[in-house]
Amino acid sequence: MLGKALITLLFSLAATSGFSWLVAWACRSDNTKETAATATAATKAPAAVRVVDAYPKLKFDAPVEFTHANDGTNRVFVVEQPGRIRVFDNNASTSSAGTYLDIRNKVAYGGEMGLLGLAFHPKFSENGYFYVNYTKDNPRETVVSRFQAPKGAATVDPATEVVLFKFRQPYSNHNGGKVLFGPDGYLYVSTGDGGSGGDPQDNGQDRTNWLGKIIRVDVNSKEKGNYGIPADNPFKDNKDGYLEEIYAYGLRNPWRISFDEEGRLWAGDVGQNEIEEVDIITKGGNYGWRVKEGKSNFKSTSKNAPSTYIAPVWQYSHSNGDVSVTGGTVYRGQQNPSLKGKYVYADYASGRVWTLTPKGNEATNNQEIISRAGTISAFGEDQKNELYLCNHGEGKILKLASN
Repeated sequence: MLGKALITLLFSLAATSGFSWLVAWACRSDNTKETAATATAATKAPAAVRVVDAYPKLKFDAPVEFTHANDGTNRVFVVEQPGRIRVFDNNASTSSAGTYLDIRNKVAYGGEMGLLGLAFHPKFSENGYFYVNYTKDNPRETVVSRFQAPKGAATVDPATEVVLFKFRQPYSNHNGGKVLFGPDGYLYVSTGDGGSGGDPQDNGQDRTNWLGKIIRVDVNSKEKGNYGIPADNPFKDNKDGYLEEIYAYGLRNPWRISFDEEGRLWAGDVGQNEIEEVDIITKGGNYGWRVKEGKSNFKSTSKNAPSTYIAPVWQYSHSNGDVSVTGGTVYRGQQNPSLKGKYVYADYASGRVWTLTPKGNEATNNQEIISRAGTISAFGEDQKNELYLCNHGEGKILKLASN
């Protein structure tokens, strides 16, 4: 059973963050189970880094993304889950943040729904295109769409929206939400399994739908209206009815994904009752959900499942109060040399921040670097590749700084 102090903490976090799964988790009695396969083996690293308030004079409404446009300016952007994108100068003394885009009238916000992702086109300086991922109601759907900003614009007209694709969401949780461009120039989108618990519709293994997947599309093509299918997508031109947009599948809720300098695609996949996992995503890969939770069996059968799965490169159990992984980024900045080349990630509930050391398509040497950073919903980078953390509950943007 959970201690009263931990239950109180989780209810408090849920109330301030809007992440309703925390309440459900706090009420479960099966989350303390631990086996040898799920045990956490983290070491505590020397206190080489700490978190600081990157912009002490700014506060945001449930921030879930921090990024830049790679346009040569010093601007950075924060996505607020209710449906706004804020823009401001990347300076610790900045005292105001403008509204770059406001689509709160389009967005269904609450729990895990909302405006969840933002990615700028690699040629944003030329075409002004950027892409978002949000949920809407009536019907409940995920929408991936494009907006266009006039050159140097401080605000963007919501009427410039062009929808790339949308798909139904059977429940209000597990929406994934990350959008980003890969080194190949294609747009990648992470999607959750549709929600509820235990993937009741078996979406993760169903290659005929969008849910529980990593999607990859070519936004510079008009093959399917406002996007195309990359020629090497694993299911392009298949005859089995599989969705051609699928890049990888068998995921539960890959809330945050990122590329490193070597082109590896990292994902933090939020677990069910016992295990959180970090994956390196490969084209056509099946990551096991709902048959597997991490390396352990979850459901013995799935009508859609093949016989082989790709195991996570790292997993940890729920035994220490860590219950929701926030996928991070391989650090490539200059201000924190101790983190160079390491994958930095966190747990939303406990606030712990760790690093993993990449080794080919594996990861080793898990180390705790921050014991309590807050409710970290996302990691982001500025144009100099310095790393930032979105504190969802407190509405702050944090930064890693060397001690």
